[in-house]
Amino acid sequence: MHKIYLCLCVFFLFFTKLNAQEIQAIKGETAYPFLLKDADRDTADSEKQPVFVFLHGRSLSGTNLDRVKRYGVLYAINKGQEVPGIIVAPQSRGGWDPDKVIEIVDYVIAHYHADPDRIYVCGMSMGGYGTMDVAGKYPERIAAAVAICGGGSSQYASNLSQVPIWLHHGTADRAVPISESKKIMNAIKKADPDADVSLNVIKGGTHGSVERLFHDDAIYDWMLKFKKKHKS
Repeated sequence: MHKIYLCLCVFFLFFTKLNAQEIQAIKGETAYPFLLKDADRDTADSEKQPVFVFLHGRSLSGTNLDRVKRYGVLYAINKGQEVPGIIVAPQSRGGWDPDKVIEIVDYVIAHYHADPDRIYVCGMSMGGYGTMDVAGKYPERIAAAVAICGGGSSQYASNLSQVPIWLHHGTADRAVPISESKKIMNAIKKADPDADVSLNVIKGGTHGSVERLFHDDAIYDWMLKFKKKHKS
């Protein structure tokens, strides 16, 4: 009985250690600190992996990197959602600088088995705006983007027409009205009527309730359909 108890304790400690190692905190290497969850070892060893960059909203801004786990992709994974590839979740102190986000992407490509042709960015609220700014300034780098309850700058409309974009917004959002997503979608369509941009209108969806989208396969499966074709 004592041996069984000892084995269980060893297994528990091993599992806890393994689980703790899954998410790494990267600080001091790039302007934004970030959390990173590498791909499963079996898949990571076989082929280059897609990279999902999650940009948080204003409420998670600050200097406590663990706050980034409170909602979004890492939170969904902790609740059982499966997301294939490398997950990156930076933290800003307020607002998103596209150059600093791309700096992280470059770091991940240089240090992990990442596929530069499959870089995806997604975000919520302030992170939704940040997503559109990153894709808008670097359309040649981003394979697809998902912006939830956010908006975007029309100055990037032409560039954004080069990136597949899926917008999501709730009709009952009082923090960021759905008109923000409609406005940027219309600007993109005006720049290019054939642009691959769509808006998922969530009836009754509030600013917070749309977070559930991160807990479903749909947005990840959609992004994975797209791949950049860079010259080797």
